[in-house]
Amino acid sequence: MNDYDVIVIGGGQAGLALGYALKRKNRRFVIVEQNQRIGDSWRQRYDSLVLFTPRKHNQLPGLTFPGEQNTLPNKDEAADYLELYAKHFELPVMLGTTVMELRKIGFRFEVRTQDRLLYAKQVVIATGPFHTPFIPGIANSLDHTVHQLHTSQYKNESQLIDGPVLVVGSGNSGAQIAVELAAHRPVIFSQGDSRSYLPNFIFGKPIFDYMKTLGLLDAPHSTWIGKKMRSSPDPIFGYKKQVRELSRSGALRLVSRTVQVNGHTVYFADGTEATVNNVLWATGFRPNYDWLSIPDVLDSKGRPIHLRGITKVPGLSFLGLPWQHTRASALIGGVGKDALYLVEHL
Repeated sequence: MNDYDVIVIGGGQAGLALGYALKRKNRRFVIVEQNQRIGDSWRQRYDSLVLFTPRKHNQLPGLTFPGEQNTLPNKDEAADYLELYAKHFELPVMLGTTVMELRKIGFRFEVRTQDRLLYAKQVVIATGPFHTPFIPGIANSLDHTVHQLHTSQYKNESQLIDGPVLVVGSGNSGAQIAVELAAHRPVIFSQGDSRSYLPNFIFGKPIFDYMKTLGLLDAPHSTWIGKKMRSSPDPIFGYKKQVRELSRSGALRLVSRTVQVNGHTVYFADGTEATVNNVLWATGFRPNYDWLSIPDVLDSKGRPIHLRGITKVPGLSFLGLPWQHTRASALIGGVGKDALYLVEHL
């Protein structure tokens, strides 16, 4: 059977949360996932990745995240939880299936994969925000002997060559990897934006407990507090103490934005420079919907045009986008609310 009420593209946390909601509504649906195993998008991240949200705040609707609820899980535990979730609720997931094209024919959608055609009255794109790794164009001016990796390729320090490493990008991944590497080699940490550092725990309680109580996680992006949070770079959770201590010892050198490179020399906005053998680009991702052959869905920068995930194209929706409705929308523990909302409007 290749005809459904709803086709969900993406089998990560967003797609699975929607699958739970659709099953409760007795809808005929399938979740299309390009990986061979549920959770592989987490398993493929760097080895030492630890989530900054505790287990109690990483739960999809209907199933508790295993383990001590106030502790931080690693990426493999997150992956295993998603796999457990799909099995527990017996969600129909079509693994190893890549969407080559999505188009609308009349009043229904056609999803072309590598080996079949699927049809549905409605489609939800739940592929998340991490599509194409972004590396600035200045990377092309580095000498060919400088070893370059994007965080999507990085697994552990064994991939690097001898010598100093420049970590470019001031998000949580960049900070975590910079601290990890500074224990064994000189690290230059280039922070483009001024970021605040927040502790993971305050008085023994996860900081996300306080954020939840204060309404920071659930404030819609259209509210005053939502607009203020969106206007500032996301904070780095944890690592303030490690960054400070490593900086004082000289193992970690904090510099400003990377503006120019030439051979092995890198120049920063504060007028300083450094010589490096390795560069790790923690510069994020850009959206990529090249397979989406439906007009009036994306803006000039390739981002979805939507209101709480609902587009102007009847039957086409998105789920799992950053700030789809609130700060929690792109978190494992927050996507469930968006999924439950969306299923009522399908």
